[in-house]
Amino acid sequence: MVSQALMLDAEEGELLKEPARIGKMGISEAKAFAALKSHSEAERRRRERINAHLATLRGLVPCTEKMDKATLLAAVISQVKELKKNALEACKDLLVPMDDDEVKVETYFDRTLHFKASICCDYRPELLSDLQNAIDALPLKMVSTEISTLGSRLKNEFVLADRRNKNALDDAGAIQLLTNSIHQTLTSVLEKGSASPEYSPGTTLPNKRRRVTFFDSSSSSS
Repeated sequence: MVSQALMLDAEEGELLKEPARIGKMGISEAKAFAALKSHSEAERRRRERINAHLATLRGLVPCTEKMDKATLLAAVISQVKELKKNALEACKDLLVPMDDDEVKVETYFDRTLHFKASICCDYRPELLSDLQNAIDALPLKMVSTEISTLGSRLKNEFVLADRRNKNALDDAGAIQLLTNSIHQTLTSVLEKGSASPEYSPGTTLPNKRRRVTFFDSSSSSS
């Protein structure tokens, strides 16, 4: 609030207005106006950034029709889902770590019983030694192993063969029991990593979704 007062000019003998003075209320209003102006400027820059990003998205979506923001975002979501689906299909036969924690076990026959097992999870320093110890404890021999990493993700695939005599291969119950044992062994390694401090809910690392896939010998092909 600006206040003015009258003063007497001794030489002219006239009443004159004193120079304008800003009172406490005027100072508060000035500060409020400056803050409002700063906020408006920040909001204008924010809208400009949003519009620039929306313009970029419009150039990425394969559609020539003019779309409002909601329609544009829906189209982008649909496009991302389609790209992710295509990427998963392209990587289906490749050893590429995915986002989900996963354990898979398959059985097949190639003159003898073989187990194809894999584990996908976040890498940790003790992971490989834990896997080695777990596999060594099984009544199986290692035929081959393959490891692939992508960022902090790791996928390890094993091919294992039965050490027992050939007659054991005719026992479907024994095969099922051994398959379950492999599955449980790899799952325990996976759970050990999830329970470690660096993967606890209190850290900044997100908890991974876990997917366990199991195939018995009747559904696998040689």
